[in-house]
Amino acid sequence: MGWNSWNTFYCNINEQMVRQTADAMVSSGMAAAGYQYVVVDDCWMRDTRDAAGNLQARADRFPSGMRALGDYIHGKGLKFGIYHAPREKTCDQYFGNRPGTSSNGNETRDANLFASWGVDYVKHDWCDPRGSVTEQATLFARFGAALKATGRPIVYSINPNSAHANTAPTYSGWGGFADMWRTSEDLDDAWSTGCAPSADCFVGITEALDIIEPMREWTRPGQYNDPDMLMVGVRGSLTPTENRAHMTMWAMLSAPLIAGNDIRSMTADVRAILTNRDVIAIDQDALVRQADRVRDDGDAEVWAKPLSDGSVAVALLNRGGGTRAISTTLAQVGLGAGSHSYRELWTGATGSTTGSLAAQVPAHGAALYRVTPGGDVTPPPPPTGNRLVSAASGRCLDVPASVTTNGTRLVIWDCGTGANQVWSQTDGTLRSLGKCLDAPLDATAGTPVQLWDCNGGNNQQWTLQADGTVRGARSGLCLDVDRNLTANNTAVLLWHCSGSANQVWSRR
Repeated sequence: MGWNSWNTFYCNINEQMVRQTADAMVSSGMAAAGYQYVVVDDCWMRDTRDAAGNLQARADRFPSGMRALGDYIHGKGLKFGIYHAPREKTCDQYFGNRPGTSSNGNETRDANLFASWGVDYVKHDWCDPRGSVTEQATLFARFGAALKATGRPIVYSINPNSAHANTAPTYSGWGGFADMWRTSEDLDDAWSTGCAPSADCFVGITEALDIIEPMREWTRPGQYNDPDMLMVGVRGSLTPTENRAHMTMWAMLSAPLIAGNDIRSMTADVRAILTNRDVIAIDQDALVRQADRVRDDGDAEVWAKPLSDGSVAVALLNRGGGTRAISTTLAQVGLGAGSHSYRELWTGATGSTTGSLAAQVPAHGAALYRVTPGGDVTPPPPPTGNRLVSAASGRCLDVPASVTTNGTRLVIWDCGTGANQVWSQTDGTLRSLGKCLDAPLDATAGTPVQLWDCNGGNNQQWTLQADGTVRGARSGLCLDVDRNLTANNTAVLLWHCSGSANQVWSRR
């Protein structure tokens, strides 16, 4: 899960924009929802290598260099991705008829350079109409081996189809040396482009589904069919209904979720789609199964995906131009007899059934259900009191090990069911385990907050602001996660109020 610069910015990239995007990944809640990788696509490099034979960043676009950019991204708790090509030219260089910087013959040099820059993800793009599957596999495998030899964990994403017809991915062995591989030509920001199955043209969402569906056995843990980066929110070309259907189907495919929109300015609706935790859970399910199209009635389709807890995700997809009723039986999606509970993951509607699922699905839309045999998939009732969840990490304000000694310093930790994360609001105080959230009387910016006997002092008075910040009455400072870190056990302290994500808390 992450973000890539290509879909929105193409070659119009620079250091400032990438840094701003990393900031927005955190402040928007994308990082807390699981998006990690910030991937700089084509056009970051110069056309020639330096005197030592190393790749060079374009100084006019990345004046601080790629190592510094990686350090900035890592400082946000995110991971750094970069683009490269195994043939003579990158895509921009090929179509621009400019010199290139091939990895061919430079595999070890380039892999070591990337590792020294702190790269966590490489997109390796063929981008050449020449080259058999055998030749592609040879060069892709060679660079994959060089990345592994660095000793640094680096996700290896290959693209065998950037300048090939959509029949090119005829090789089931990509997973022998790559973590993820493109299954079709580039995805357009369109529901359908009308691209023929064997043509060399950009595909729409529906064509990408048709191409990838027969490859479902190739996907398994650690090896992923990749129908290309998400077009949700890109240029506003897709309607909100189409965006939800697009996200639905990529989740059903267990596809990598690499956003391609401008995160800095996305609408609330786009953000809600990209960060829907229930839909992301379908995509990220540990069983890593690609959905099977179990019924195809032309414009109406039913897709089913088994999940690791015994549930089944069911998508009712309407490819057509008008609203229509779509239904399926439980047997058709692989469920047995008896009562089954379900929840529709976009609307939150719940219910139970002993025989079928049905919905009125809008044009170019999808309904997505999680169906549990005999279970209850409704959200659990809220605990007594409230958890305070950090927008930057998705972790909860926590009393470590439930220790109630006065002066116990507070941290963030994975949200659980313990009372040490439940904070009730009483008379302006925030209370957990019978004690109060407290700031020392002489607290200044940088002072850790603590647990203390409730005493009525204004250093224990807190105001939950409309922007999600929690402001101390005595200090005027805000509850802040230290240095915007996101790991378990990170200290929570007071800092000047800025409204940044590490100061934004939601009640859950």
